Amino acid sequence: MTPDTESLLRDAVERVERAIRARDCPAVVVLEGDRKVVLSDYDYLRDDATAAAFEQRAADQARQIHAARWVLAVPQVWLEMSDGGIAARAVSNLPLREGEQEAITWMSFDATDGVDYGLVPYVRRPNGEPIFDEPERITAAVQPDEYPGCTLLRSLMGDNAHPTSD
Repeated sequence: MTPDTESLLRDAVERVERAIRARDCPAVVVLEGDRKVVLSDYDYLRDDATAAAFEQRAADQARQIHAARWVLAVPQVWLEMSDGGIAARAVSNLPLREGEQEAITWMSFDATDGVDYGLVPYVRRPNGEPIFDEPERITAAVQPDEYPGCTLLRSLMGDNAHPTSD
């Protein structure tokens, strides 16, 4: 990941972390091209159509500013499946179920460096205060159709784009 993309990742993740501390859970995308643009959507996790619409708006904005890099960060709850896969769901005010982990899921794109995927795991103190870990890059195979950022990436790269993690 280039230093410029790393900086965008920090920006996007910090924005989501601040929102989580305020008990909000928006998706945040930071685009960088002719200028830097930040978009957020509080309904992103409502359903697939809402998420896709937000990512399409972000893609439209990315084209307008000739974005060379971007990062999308989304708060989710992850559950490791018995087959080794990961299932994700929207964040809620309900307690976590056994085996669930809160995380900020992210995807980055850099025109010179490609695509990266990752997460920022976090836990909560008994009083509910979140304690965030450092961003981690996922090196295992990712199912891009089910990962936040796929619609954005495909819209910018073409329908035949099949992203893979480096």
